[in-house]
Amino acid sequence: MSEYFAIVEWQRQTDEAYTDNHYSRGHHWHFDGGQTVAASSSPHVVPLPYSVEANVDPEEAFVASLSSCHMLFFLSIAAKNRLVVDSYEDKAVGIMALNEQGKMAMTEVKLNPKVAFSGQEVSLAKLEKMHHQAHQQCFIANSVTTKVTTNIAL
Repeated sequence: MSEYFAIVEWQRQTDEAYTDNHYSRGHHWHFDGGQTVAASSSPHVVPLPYSVEANVDPEEAFVASLSSCHMLFFLSIAAKNRLVVDSYEDKAVGIMALNEQGKMAMTEVKLNPKVAFSGQEVSLAKLEKMHHQAHQQCFIANSVTTKVTTNIAL
C-alpha cells in the first residue's frame, strides 16, 4: 500500500465579503516534492473574475492525471517490447456532462496520443495492443467510473 499527499491551500482576500459568493477561487496545490501549482475553479463553473483562468482547475488536472498515467505505462510497455520512443504527445479532452444518475460529472476522457518511435515501424495492431495494456494497468483509470477512450493514429 502507498499513500500520496497534497496540501490544498486557499485564503480569503481581506476586501472580499465572501457571503455574497463574490470571492476568488484561486488557491494553491503543494506537493511533497516541493512543487506548487496555482489552481482555481474552472471559468466554465465559476465565472470570471472569481475563477482564475490562467490557473489549473480540478477538471483539467483530472484529464492530465489520466493522460499522464496512461503515458507512463505506455512508455514502460514500449521499453519492455524493446521499442525506443522518441516522443509522446497527448492532446487529451475531458467531457463534462450529466451522468446516469443525473449528476454533473467528467463522463468521458478522450486520449489522443501521438507516439514517435526511433527508426522503428510499429503496426497499428501493435500500437492498439500496447495502448490497451497501458489502459488496463493505469491506476487512475482503474480508480474512476469515467469512460476513457484512446484514439490511436499512426
